[in-house]
Amino acid sequence: MKSKLGIAVRVACSLVVVAGLLGGVFAEDKEEGFKPLGNGKDMTPFKLVAGAPDTWTVDGDVIKCSGKPNGYFATSKSYKNYSVRFDFKYVRPAGLASDADFGGNSGYLMHITGDHKVWPKSIEVQGQNKSAGVIFAISGAKIGKVKDEPEARKKALKPVGEWNSLEIISKDGALTAILNGTKVCESEAGDVTEGPIGFQSEGSEIHFRKLRIKEM
Repeated sequence: MKSKLGIAVRVACSLVVVAGLLGGVFAEDKEEGFKPLGNGKDMTPFKLVAGAPDTWTVDGDVIKCSGKPNGYFATSKSYKNYSVRFDFKYVRPAGLASDADFGGNSGYLMHITGDHKVWPKSIEVQGQNKSAGVIFAISGAKIGKVKDEPEARKKALKPVGEWNSLEIISKDGALTAILNGTKVCESEAGDVTEGPIGFQSEGSEIHFRKLRIKEM
């Protein structure tokens, strides 16, 4: 017969383990210092650039982007030193033979400078499915040295139709892209180091959720 002491010890240990797991879950959910981008109801907190009335729709906690026409929604506030986190997923096309055949496209515009237009002077963190996280300059912006990690990206990227998590960290204009917990690209600062943040509509239906930011 098992001793009452032995049973009590095992129960106590189990409670400690469960408490530890719950503590980890709650600690992760709290994400101290992060604040939501948007209001979780509609697109009014954002500036909508080009696009059409139904390019962006809000469904619960998800922003759905039709991908047509080209455009973006941007934060009304300018940011410099921060970490922005969000989840994204592409809608898996019917009949898609393999993820290698999918050319879904979007992107994230960092340090938007000057007038809003398609496309503004900024540093883009690629949202294109197979190249998620690649960092490059667009529309006349300049960027410092870029270190890309294609093999790390390949291992980290989840299949089309599943949610991926992306974190973009900006420190005095230098950027780091982290895909599903794996660093996939980083860049040195260029000639634009702060500005609003934009999320592109660029040809493919893509969904976003859990947009949040921590200023540093």
